[in-house]
Amino acid sequence: MPSPQESLDLIKRGSVELLLEQDLIDKLKEGRPLRIKAGFDPTAPDLHLGHTVLINKLRQFQDLGHEVLFLIGDFTGMIGDPTGKSATRPPLTRDQVIDNARTYEEQIYKILAPEKTLVMFNSSWMNEMGAADLIQLAAQYPVARMLERDDFHKRFTSGQSIAIHEFLYPLVQGYDSVAMKADVELGGTDQKFNLLVGRELQRHYGQKPQVALIMPILEGLDGVQKMSKSLGNYIGITDEPKEMFGKIMSVSDELMWRYFELLSFRPMGEIAGFRSQITAGANPRDIKFLLAEEIISRFHNQQAARDAKDDFITRFQKGALPDDMPEISLSSGGVSLAIGNVLKEAGLVASTSEALRMIKQGGVRVDGEKISDARLELAAGTTGVFQVGKRKFARIQIT
Repeated sequence: MPSPQESLDLIKRGSVELLLEQDLIDKLKEGRPLRIKAGFDPTAPDLHLGHTVLINKLRQFQDLGHEVLFLIGDFTGMIGDPTGKSATRPPLTRDQVIDNARTYEEQIYKILAPEKTLVMFNSSWMNEMGAADLIQLAAQYPVARMLERDDFHKRFTSGQSIAIHEFLYPLVQGYDSVAMKADVELGGTDQKFNLLVGRELQRHYGQKPQVALIMPILEGLDGVQKMSKSLGNYIGITDEPKEMFGKIMSVSDELMWRYFELLSFRPMGEIAGFRSQITAGANPRDIKFLLAEEIISRFHNQQAARDAKDDFITRFQKGALPDDMPEISLSSGGVSLAIGNVLKEAGLVASTSEALRMIKQGGVRVDGEKISDARLELAAGTTGVFQVGKRKFARIQIT
């Protein structure tokens, strides 16, 4: 097993905050496998690369000799996580939770070592808890402290509804740490409050408080908002290799380094070497190839990664157009259409603001010609192949 300092350096890679670092050092010095917890509510059937920021960190803990407790929140999933929500979130049905949880179990072993992973469901202990037990749990945390949580505070001060059951979510998540005897819990920056509730409850139940390792929220392909299926800016770990490759190559050169830090298993020294190569004149595209090949090899295989790279080069670097390019007809209604509206209506961007940003960045072409005028108006009769970024194409006719 590596030294405590070597372990600490790897554990802190890419993290935002470690609470408390000295607690973790003390635990590492005990020389035993630590119990590393991360919880996932099965709110959707598929995982994307944003989810894997935590799962990658779990794999690093496994490589250091520790035990991973992968918690599927089938009980909390039926409460509905209020984190970051401006309104009460509808809970999932039991059938939805079970179906989604099953796919999670299938997907996580693309990263985690099965023999070092214990999959747990918090219904195992929460279903055994009676009404009196739940009331006793709720008595351990004051309402005033609960309202310190940012999303609750905003909703309370703005007069928006907060249902009583939403207060139970951080309490149940915290109690999970008690039931699992967690030494370390991982969570995104939006989960910090809940992780600290776990520390408090463990103290109350006579356990050493867990260390809270706070990880960043990964930005999606737009480089602005967090990766999310609902926003369409995601890379799913079940995406086909060619689609995955194209999406990764569409990431900006600047955002590429964040993806390297949070998604790659390469040593940071090697990644620093890539930066030096680009400074010396190397093409960022070639470095991005390495990132795309690594990620696709992880979720598919090396041959699939090579084939996806070859296809990308043929399609996009040599000027070939995709075979499945959609053909779209837009009605002008007798007036010229702004380029931003055309791109949005064609589904090439999510909003006109994204269209304007892509034009400013030089990422929009019509028939191969770069568009630089964000105020461009297109009249009826205009036809052409419209391209946004490196992988979005549509043949558009304005009538």
